[in-house]
Amino acid sequence: MIVKEALRNIVITQRKDVLLADDSIEREKIKEIKVEESFAIILSGVRRCGKSTLLRQMIKKSKKFYYFNFEDPSAVNFELTDFETLNQVFNEEYGESNYYFFDEVQNVEKWELFVRAMLDKGKYFVITGSNASLLSRELGTRLTGRHLNYELFPFSFSEFLKLTGKKQDIKSFQEYFINGGFPQYLKSKRSESLQDLFNDIISRDISIRHKIRNLKSLKEMAVYLITNIGKEFSYNSLKKTFGLGSVNSAISFVSFFEDSYMLFTVPKFDYSIKKQIINPKKVYSIDNGFSIVNSASFSEDKGKMLENMAFLNLRRVYKEIFYFQETGECDFVIKEGTKITQAIQVCYNLTEQNKERELNGLIEALDKFKLKEGLILTYNQDDKFEIKGKSIKVIPLWKWMMKK
Repeated sequence: MIVKEALRNIVITQRKDVLLADDSIEREKIKEIKVEESFAIILSGVRRCGKSTLLRQMIKKSKKFYYFNFEDPSAVNFELTDFETLNQVFNEEYGESNYYFFDEVQNVEKWELFVRAMLDKGKYFVITGSNASLLSRELGTRLTGRHLNYELFPFSFSEFLKLTGKKQDIKSFQEYFINGGFPQYLKSKRSESLQDLFNDIISRDISIRHKIRNLKSLKEMAVYLITNIGKEFSYNSLKKTFGLGSVNSAISFVSFFEDSYMLFTVPKFDYSIKKQIINPKKVYSIDNGFSIVNSASFSEDKGKMLENMAFLNLRRVYKEIFYFQETGECDFVIKEGTKITQAIQVCYNLTEQNKERELNGLIEALDKFKLKEGLILTYNQDDKFEIKGKSIKVIPLWKWMMKK
C-alpha cells in the first residue's frame, strides 16, 4: 500500500519523464494499433526491446491521458487496493480522461480486476508486459474477449536503418547481422547492456517470479540454448546434460525462457499433435547481438546467425512456424489456418557442394504440401531455379526483410 501523497509525487514525476523522453524513431508497430477500441491493448515482448518507447509514442498522440510505470522502484509496494487512490490522483491532477497507459502492470497481483472494471465503464487501456505466460493467464481469467495482444521485438532492419541513418545495403546489413536490434546496445555498443539484460531476465522474470533455487542450471541451460541456435534438442537430453531431477524441470525451464521472450522453440511438423509434442524441437534466440554477447561461440556459425535472423522476421508475422524433416530437411514451413502456405530454406552461401542438399530438402517440403513456389534466403546471393515444376527463388535475407 502506498500513501496518497507519495503516489501523487510518483505520478507527477513519471509524467514529466514521459513527456521529456526522446523517442525519435517511431516503431513500425504503432501503425497497427488503434487505441480507441473497446479492448485493452496489450504490448508484450522481451525486456528493453522498446515497449515503453512505443507506449510513450502512443501517449504523445493523445491529448489527455493517465500514465503509470509499475517498475518504478518507488512503486514497489503498489497493491490492488491502490488503484482507487491512483485514480483519485489522476483525476485531481489532470482532470477526467478515458485513456490509461500502464507500463509493466503485471508486477501488481490481480491488476486485471481493475482494468476490467474500467473497461466496463468505457475506458481505454494500453498496457505493456514482459512475461507472456503471466499476462495470458491473467487475461484469460478476467479479460477474456476484452483484449488485443501485440508483440514487440527488437528493432527490425528498417528501424535499424532509421536509427543509424545508414542506407540499405550489404554493409549496413552486416552491422545489423552482428549487433542485432536492441536499441540501447545499438546506441552504446556496450556489451554489458546485453549481459545485464540476460541477468535481469534470468533473475527478475524467471528465478524470482517462479521461485527457482537451481539458478546455476537455469543460467547454464539458457547459455547452452542460445549457443545452439537452429539445432534440435529434446527435454530428456536437457535433463541429462544439466543434471535435473526430472524431465518436467527441463520443460518448465524452457517454457520460462519462452515466456520471457528470450528464446523460441520450433516443433517438427507433423499432422499428429501428439508427435509434434514428442519430437525434438529447434531453438532460436530473440536477437543475434544478444546471443553473441552472452555466448562463447554463437558468432562462429554465420549460417545459424542467418537462420536465426530469418526466423525472427518470420516470427514477427506468423505464430505457427515448424521445421520439416523426412528424407531431407527444410528449415521453416509456415502454417496459416489449416494449411502450410510457405516453405523456406536458409543457406548462408549456396554452393555447388551444398546446392543439391538445400534444394532437395525444400522441394520435398513443396511436394509434401502441394506448393508451387519455394524460397531460399542467403546472405547475399540472388538466383532462380525451375525444378520438377517448382519455382525456387534465391534472395538475400536483407532484401527480403525490407519487403516484409
